[in-house]
Amino acid sequence: MLGTKTKKAARPDQGQTEIAQRVRTLADQAFSRAAGAPLIEGNRVRRLRNAAENYPAWLEAIRGARRHVHFENYIIQDDAAGKMFAEALLEKAQDGVAVRVIYDWLGAVGKTSGGFWSRLRAGGVDVRCYNPPRFDSPLGWLSRDHRKTLAVDGEVGFVAGLCVGQQWLGFPEKKIDPWRDTGVEVRGPAVVDIERAFATVWSMLGEALPADEILDASAAAASQGPTSVRIVATEPSTSRAFRLDQLFASFARQRVWLTDAYYAGTATYVQGLTTAARQGVDVRILLPGVTDLPMVRSLSRSGYKPLLECGVRIFEWNGPMLHAKSAVVDSRWSRVGSTNLNLASWLGNCEMDAVIEDADFARQMEEMYLQDLANATEVVLNQKRKVRAPKSKEQKEKIARGRGSASRAAVGAARIGHAVGAAIADRRTIEPLESRLMVITGLILLPLAVLFAIFPAALAYPLVAILTWIALALLIRGWKARRKRLERGE
Repeated sequence: MLGTKTKKAARPDQGQTEIAQRVRTLADQAFSRAAGAPLIEGNRVRRLRNAAENYPAWLEAIRGARRHVHFENYIIQDDAAGKMFAEALLEKAQDGVAVRVIYDWLGAVGKTSGGFWSRLRAGGVDVRCYNPPRFDSPLGWLSRDHRKTLAVDGEVGFVAGLCVGQQWLGFPEKKIDPWRDTGVEVRGPAVVDIERAFATVWSMLGEALPADEILDASAAAASQGPTSVRIVATEPSTSRAFRLDQLFASFARQRVWLTDAYYAGTATYVQGLTTAARQGVDVRILLPGVTDLPMVRSLSRSGYKPLLECGVRIFEWNGPMLHAKSAVVDSRWSRVGSTNLNLASWLGNCEMDAVIEDADFARQMEEMYLQDLANATEVVLNQKRKVRAPKSKEQKEKIARGRGSASRAAVGAARIGHAVGAAIADRRTIEPLESRLMVITGLILLPLAVLFAIFPAALAYPLVAILTWIALALLIRGWKARRKRLERGE
């Protein structure tokens, strides 16, 4: 009709753009709340592959420090790689720079001598040890500082999966390749969150940092680039990283590509991945083919079948050791850091990851992932729906030198408990890969049962000692808490 105005229909591409924008807004809110980490704009992020790219960047930052160096790492070995970092740290301390180092007690056992730390302290480096054994904390050893971070002058920060050790550089004289690992360099306002996370753990181990050295948002560096970053720093008994990993699976519409060193996914997490795969999301997991603790590979493999049956693709790395912990989702979100896909990392440790929301960086991560898959073998189900994992002669002969950085006791206990519980309760069919685990566990438990039947004291005395230890620890901690209340006048 003449004179009547008609409303223009929205273009299809415009509608899709609006939907995508709403999804991003919802995802941003969900990620912020789940991870307890705001999205920080204005950063420049550089992907670093293996020690060949990470170590030189770390050392360059340390040598260029003017005010302070904050280095937190689960393992700093007393070997050629560790001595290289020790020299750089000592040099800056002698120049008057405040150099602070946090290492983990369990991570250092058998790998770093007391003399190594004494030399650093004597040279002016302030060194603190995370969670050494204490009488008043019988189970305290379960919590570890598993972070691998470095922050310098509030200007540059590094978040990675690499510890400091020769195995990350490889053994060329023995024709052993370096361990495969990933890290990132961050410049910009997000470095403040890396520094503040270090300050939190530092204060857990003794006197806090001077107030004028703890950076806040107002001290953030000027914008360095276009990249948005979240620094997800977790402490024991928090579940930020766990919630974040679940959200990645929930929000993914196209792909979820994961890399992990010590996989032991919980039922909840596995359900998230399998549901996404059933709905057409390309879910892939890249895991080690050989490991520094062979039993971990068997424990991981025991959980493959539920994933494979739902369309999740699993690949095993053909090199000496895959130690990276990373993810890339929908060509937009990426995660790089220290958190493994297991309960020890999700709930028990201090961990740190950088979550990068940037399409260009995600494309770099995807390219690297596809390059890694070219050196990996896919695990599939055979005609009888059984897991057929690669068992080449070459893989069997590979040797993973050194020791890695997972809380392997907790990982192994979780997987063993899951498999044994399923067998006892008859909740599901036990897979062939789990049968060996069942037999080994049974062969261990049977002689123990006979021993305790013949010699009850063999069970009673250790139990009495453990209960006494726990009771005394509770009394000591309760007394200390009461004394603090009295000192405050409560």
